[in-house]
Amino acid sequence: MTTVAAAGALAGIKVVDLARVLAGPYATMILADHGAEVIKVEPPQGDETRDWGPPFETQGGQRGDASYFLGVNRNKRTVALDVSAQAGREVLLRMLGEADVLVENFKTGTLEKWGLGYAEVLEPRFPRLVHCRISGFGADGPLGGMAGYDAVVQAMTGLMSVNGDASTGPLRLGTPVVDLATGLYSVIAILMALQERHRSGRGQSLDMTLHDCGMAMLHPQGANWLLGGKRPAPTGNAHSNLAPCDKYQTRTGEIFMAVGNDGQFRKLAAGLGRPELAADARFATNSERVRNAEALRAELQATFADLDGTAIAARLLGLGVPVGPVLPVDQATTTPHAAWRGTILEQDGYRGISTPIRLSRTPGCLRRRPPRFGEHSDEILREHGYSRAEIAVLRRDGITPPTRK
Repeated sequence: MTTVAAAGALAGIKVVDLARVLAGPYATMILADHGAEVIKVEPPQGDETRDWGPPFETQGGQRGDASYFLGVNRNKRTVALDVSAQAGREVLLRMLGEADVLVENFKTGTLEKWGLGYAEVLEPRFPRLVHCRISGFGADGPLGGMAGYDAVVQAMTGLMSVNGDASTGPLRLGTPVVDLATGLYSVIAILMALQERHRSGRGQSLDMTLHDCGMAMLHPQGANWLLGGKRPAPTGNAHSNLAPCDKYQTRTGEIFMAVGNDGQFRKLAAGLGRPELAADARFATNSERVRNAEALRAELQATFADLDGTAIAARLLGLGVPVGPVLPVDQATTTPHAAWRGTILEQDGYRGISTPIRLSRTPGCLRRRPPRFGEHSDEILREHGYSRAEIAVLRRDGITPPTRK
């Protein structure tokens, strides 16, 4: 991802981002990284993740925004706007007149209560608008309208039940995978809707929920249950369908290995100087290795125990066996390969993890560091036809609060 200003693949697409916290802002950052103009509309108190720290950045000797906010809000401009007030909604409607996409994650029914429902108002007034609503469970059904949070949805969709092991019981995944996946699925949905608009000339509404996206990530456990009828159980670091696929302790640290076919297992056995393992009937095929996973693990752990982890991982990887060291975040982000791939972005004091979407002609680009609260309010309002006097009235009435320095 370059830090040089360039036209991205989504240049010319304008997004109004009413979402807060993670799934929505993560989706709009992906769009912004690739050239979309994203206007982040924040409530008078700001996106709550600005305060989700420590750690916090420092601005002019004062406490700035939390890393949680900074991590998903680069390449956006922001305007502070109270859309719960009629005057604020009028500003929003003027902005939507020029927008291609609206992303929001208000509690289900909120826009309708404010007279901004998609079917009733937005679609007739802005027929080309793509409206992406992100919610916990959707608008209807037994859980319709209920609030959804990543960890709770992990619990309710079965993801937690297959994480951890027998000693821990169901365990929350360490990263907010449901929120992140919902952001990714939302980007896919938005791009699909924009593509379809080329044919029909019409936008549409996208119903994206944490529940549905969490369920969609139940692979292979969901497929195993639907075919085999056996409740999936947490397997720790092992894999329910592959062996060996597990973590091993070496003399110098832990490594993780995932062998996906019989040819890779033969390479593993030869690389470890244990060719007899590949000839053993218990381990000759993946099905047999899964059935005899504990015996295989014992054999491999005994072999790895006296080896240098970094050296054996590099050797096996060179032979075509998927294996690597188990690294903490600080080491994973500073490996030579991470540096080669440009994983970490640095510009004007901002540091972040780059987009993984690599396009040859229109790469992602760091154009703006994450904005301060209300940083671009006046600029954005002027672009949408508001005079200085009108902006002063909006500020006086609390519709658009002042920028926080």
